[in-house]
Order: sequence, then structure tokens, then C-alpha cells
Amino acid sequence: MRSTGSHPVPEQARPEDGGTGHTPADLVGARIRQYRKERGLTLRGLASRSGLSIGFLSQVERGISSIGLTALGSVAKALDRTVGDFFDASTAPAGGTVTTLPHHFSLTRAETTATQYVSGQQTYRMLSERGPDLLLEPMLVHIAPGGRRETAYGHAGEEFAYVISGELLYEVNGVEHRLRPGDSVHLRSTVPHAMYNDTDAVTTVVSVVTPRLF
Repeated sequence: MRSTGSHPVPEQARPEDGGTGHTPADLVGARIRQYRKERGLTLRGLASRSGLSIGFLSQVERGISSIGLTALGSVAKALDRTVGDFFDASTAPAGGTVTTLPHHFSLTRAETTATQYVSGQQTYRMLSERGPDLLLEPMLVHIAPGGRRETAYGHAGEEFAYVISGELLYEVNGVEHRLRPGDSVHLRSTVPHAMYNDTDAVTTVVSVVTPRLF
């Protein structure tokens, strides 16, 4: 049963709008529209380049639907942008001494301030530093209930999701699977897939995808 209410993610997972005039939930859609128009692309053109539907992209641009980071990665590539370009600068790590990371190793302490990105009903907390030669993108994802269901799509790479709390509907190749705490799914991302929280509480998932998004 789909929830019709609005349930925000925990306060610590909601960065401010940074004075942009947009909330974190609709900033991504506004940026997609801005960059698409700057490149002179129609929604049809962006849909063709990204592999996403015209209807879905239109809903995202209008703030009706949210877009996952992997789908946003396809949009970013189509617009010759980075995924980080679609978020406010206030969500980026604080300035300070820049440390060059080794190519083969990354260590992230619990007390380290994590970078977080908000897209619609989903808040992504990055779980590792940017080791340049590391291929996995590990994230802690908070998925609030409500909102429109994301259209299933495929993309390059692999995807893994492990439910820590709450429940999650995970669609793989047209078949829905209900995941509960302790359940996980691992797939080749070329298979059309989508996830949706149809409960009344926030669902928390550890997600690992390839290739890296940032």
C-alpha cells in the first residue's frame, strides 16, 4: 500500500538549501532543467542520451519525482557534467587542508564528517573517501516514504543493497521483491531495476554501486 503522507528524513540527513532558493528535494530537478537548456536540449533529446523516459525526466525537473544517484549519473554524462554539479556546494566537504589519498587505499573514521546528497525522498551519505583507483561507491541511503515511484531503468555496472531498517520494494526486471532488515540484493545494473519505500517509516539501506559516481 502506497503512503500518501509526507515523511521527512531525519534532521541530520537534511542539509540546508545554501541560499539557492530551492530546497534539497527540488534542487536537483532545477539543475537538470538549467543544464539541459544551456546545452540546447529538449526533454526528448536528454531522454535519448540518458536512456531515461521523457515523462520521468519531466517529473524530476518539476520536482514531482526524485531521481536516484545512478540515474542522475546517466543524466550527468548526457549533459557533460559531474554528479556533484547537481547539488548545492554546501553539501560538499568543508574546506581545509587537502590530503592526497593513496591510489589503493581509503580509511574513513566514524567521526569524519560525511558528505551527504539529497534527491527527492532519498538522502545519500557517502561512506568512503575518494581513492582515485577504487571502483566501488559505498553509500548509506535513507529512503523516506511517499513521493512518486521511480521508473525502472538499467545502466552500466553492478549494484548491491542491504536493508538495515524498515522495508523496501526492489523491482528487478519487472519482478517486485520486498526486502526487510537483513535482506539484500545484488545485480548487474544493466537489468532494469528500481526501489521504492511504500511503508510509513524511513528505510535505511547500505548501497554499493559501480562505477563510482563522484
